[in-house]
Amino acid sequence: MTEGARGEPGSSAERSFWESWHQVETLNGLETPPARCASGGPHGLRFTLLYHPDLRRVGARATVVAAPGYAVPLSRLEPDFAQPRSHERAPLCDPHVSRKPHLVTWGADESLTITPAGRGQLSVEGEPIDDAHRFSAEALRAGLILQLSKKIVILVHVVTTAPPAPRHGLVGESDALEEVLRSVARVADLQVPVLLRGETGVGKERVAQAIHQASPRACRPWLAVNMAALAPTTAASELFGHAKGSFTGAHHRHVGLFERAHGGTLFLDEIGDMPMDVQAMLLRALETGTIRPLGEGEERAVDVRIIAATDADLEQAVEQGRFRAPLLHRLQGYTITIPSLRQSREDIPRLLLHFLREELARVGELSRLEPPVDGALPWFPRSLMVRLIQHGWPGNVRQLRNVARQLVISSRGSDAVVIDESLERMLEQAGRTARPPSDAPRLAERRDADASTANPADHPMDREVDEDALLRALRQSHWSIGPAAATLGVSRTALYRLIERSPHVRKAADIPEDELMRCHEACGGDLDAMSARLEVSKRGLTLRLRELGRSGRLREAPPD
Repeated sequence: MTEGARGEPGSSAERSFWESWHQVETLNGLETPPARCASGGPHGLRFTLLYHPDLRRVGARATVVAAPGYAVPLSRLEPDFAQPRSHERAPLCDPHVSRKPHLVTWGADESLTITPAGRGQLSVEGEPIDDAHRFSAEALRAGLILQLSKKIVILVHVVTTAPPAPRHGLVGESDALEEVLRSVARVADLQVPVLLRGETGVGKERVAQAIHQASPRACRPWLAVNMAALAPTTAASELFGHAKGSFTGAHHRHVGLFERAHGGTLFLDEIGDMPMDVQAMLLRALETGTIRPLGEGEERAVDVRIIAATDADLEQAVEQGRFRAPLLHRLQGYTITIPSLRQSREDIPRLLLHFLREELARVGELSRLEPPVDGALPWFPRSLMVRLIQHGWPGNVRQLRNVARQLVISSRGSDAVVIDESLERMLEQAGRTARPPSDAPRLAERRDADASTANPADHPMDREVDEDALLRALRQSHWSIGPAAATLGVSRTALYRLIERSPHVRKAADIPEDELMRCHEACGGDLDAMSARLEVSKRGLTLRLRELGRSGRLREAPPD
């Protein structure tokens, strides 16, 4: 189907286009003919909602399973988005988003061409686009972040059309996580050791638990130990146990983790930190299925499945003589590499909201995530979500959970998320991933070329805040800079820039003296009432009144 064949918005040709692929997402996820379901099979183009003012819709998606070349319309009224494994579908339905569709065309070379519906309505990777732009296949594979009318955030990316794997309690819907879950399903019922590899904080223990829960051992013991937390002198005893009197202080027989996990699964985290002598004992246990507690002469048979995990380069450790090569080979009965969070950007909003719900429930403020009413701004702003999606997350899911907790505690009792100094520093210092999102021309190159001639106030993040949102945030926060900046999800510095260039926001220094004096008299010198009446910040008003007091033109100025 070409753009010409697609028809006018809302036409029968256009409706039949969406109806033709709406069938592919069912209650059980993507459903395609059997010949097209294998992993690594045909690809689809997916639109995932990363932000919507109604936060309940975050994570909903629309998927096109069709040959490249189709011009996919994207507007307020189409397509219909649905949460994974749900029958409930709805279009964006945001009044700020254009009814006239943006066109997203997937090329035969797997590049993407985006044609906006009009000027100022669409940005890609933070850069406004007013005419058609082509984005490379590499950029599309990484995912392109679209912002519609500064209200909706959508990730456009390519997905395989394999059926979804069982979740086992893991949160996320990205292709990267799906591949991990498929690996879990492949190996769970086997008795081979599994080695989990990935950066710190990616959730290796959660994946290990998923393997255990999906295995025939699910009802048997599950034990986990972090080898980095064990002292070298006690590691062997903790794992294999010891007999009474086997060493000084061994007053009682100690049953080790291997015996306690008999019939079940033992998870060895940070396996690269295991002492060399203990590595030899683990290797024998894996080879023979027996252990010998310290101080005992006889071996004991154990039936334990080993799942090990590491973020270290074990091959390098072997070369340096810090890890035994035979043990590495034994542990690698099957290897699963868990992707970093920056490789699964579509999962960031879903995980963040999952953690926010947990933390808000603990402090009794779960209602913060309910849809805004009567034109109020959402508790969690779009601009902050974009900054979090663009963050590199070196600490991965663990760091994201900590950020969610920090946000909730810092914002207790507040009508808007409060970004404290530590989080602001983290976001300010985080550079965006360097990758050219466009081929003709590349937006990043154009931004760099224009940097020397650009208006200093024209900061990329500032362009994401419109005048209406700015005024609502200031009024909602009673013209207090900190809470208003938090509501908008920008730094205080960015908010000062926005105020400076806004034609609708005036500063206390700009108010005529006679107007200021009349307001002071009418409000009886009440600074809160004056701030609300004049619509300026209380701090700026205080400074202006002090200046008038020092000059003798105001008798009752605020004290210094």
